[in-house]
Parts: sequence; structure tokens; C-alpha cells
Amino acid sequence: MLQTPSGGAGSGTAADSGLMSIGAVLSVLRDEFPEVTISKIRFLESEGLVEPRRTPSGYRKFSAGDVERLGHVLRMQRDHYLPLKVIREHLDALERGERVRLPAVGRPRGSGEEAPSAELYGEPQEPTAARVGRAELLAAAEIGEQQLAEWESYGLIGPLPDGVYDAEAVTVAALVVELGRFGIEPRHLRAMKAAAERDAGLVDQVVAPLRRHRNPQTRAHAEARTKELAGLTVKLHAALVQTALGVRLP
Repeated sequence: MLQTPSGGAGSGTAADSGLMSIGAVLSVLRDEFPEVTISKIRFLESEGLVEPRRTPSGYRKFSAGDVERLGHVLRMQRDHYLPLKVIREHLDALERGERVRLPAVGRPRGSGEEAPSAELYGEPQEPTAARVGRAELLAAAEIGEQQLAEWESYGLIGPLPDGVYDAEAVTVAALVVELGRFGIEPRHLRAMKAAAERDAGLVDQVVAPLRRHRNPQTRAHAEARTKELAGLTVKLHAALVQTALGVRLP
């Protein structure tokens, strides 16, 4: 839970109203989100994720509720790789008093061995946001057009025929960004892409007869079997990498 400072000398708050300057908000958020910047807060405001008040001279003033909302937004981006449009719709529904679950876009960060099979095999508990636009993908990953074009040239991400992206592209983009912080460039990831395609081909060989079956129930079963095999493949790949490196992830 984010802790907001009370008003007072040097605190950056408006003592008579309990409102906070953008600098004070940055200080609060950085306890949990060290990489957040004033530009990021302004960007989230421009995307309609938060609506701070303005003084007559135009300065932003944030309430404690605004800070909490920003924390939720940053947390959902960090932990679940959700695009901003999905986050905004989710938070707006909560503010209307609706009981909604967190949308399942991509893979939640932190899913370990104790996670339920729905998480391990990518089976969402609620309908997912299946597609995202190019602008949403850029915003979610916090990258520019040039970076995305480079990733597309290496086959790491690609649009669907109608120009939008599968929601899983949000997860891929976020992971490519994180690996980049360790000096692993997109061109280094082509081998991973090729290995993933080989794994997908193997799974497809197993389920192809089910997909071609005349019985609709059998064809529907092919989808569930594909997800199950995909989950097992991902777990095996993770175990093999850990074994090769001699480490065990938490």
C-alpha cells in the first residue's frame, strides 16, 4: 500500500487541502517503483489514467486517491503487462462499484510452481483482451517505433493480418525490454524465437488430428490440449535452463 505524506513545510503538499505536487507524488511512488519519472506520470495523465486538479496557475495537484490510482496502474503494468486501455477500463469499472477480476492479458509475473493450472497453462479465469493496437503496445512496453520495427525485423513480434497485435505481444515486448537492461539485444533472441517455433511445431503435430476430427467436441478438446501441452513445454524449457545454469528460480 502506498503511503502518502501529510502536508507540511517542505513536503511538497498543499497544506490547506491535502493535495500533493507532482514532485511529492514522484517521491511517494519511487518507494515501490524506483524507475518512475515525472514524464511517466504526465504520460499516464495524458492517457486518462489519472486526472489531477490544476491550480489557477496551471500546476498539477494530486489527491491521495490519485496517488493510489497511479500505484495501481504502475503495478498492473509491472506485474501483469497490461496495456493502458485495459487498465483504464478495469479501474473505471472498480470505481463504478462493479466486482471485476483483473483481466488476463499475457502472463502474470511471479507465477511459480504453486500457481494454479489456469495460470500455468494460460487459461484465463475471465475473458481476455485478445488484441491491442500498435499505439497501446508502444505505450505498454514504453518503447518507440524504431525499437518495435527492429523487433519485428527479427521476428520477435509481428502484427496480425488486420494490423493489430495479439495481447501476448505485450508480454513479449516487456520481456525483451527487461532482457535489454542486461545487455541482451533483440538480435540475440532470434535463437529463442526459433526454438519456440520448433516447440510450437511439435505441439501442433500432436493436436493436428484432433483439430481435423469431424466431431465438434473433439475439435474443441484440441484447444484445451494445446494449452496443456504449451504449459508443459514452458515448464520443461524453464527446468532445462535452470539445470544448465545450475540455479533454481523462486
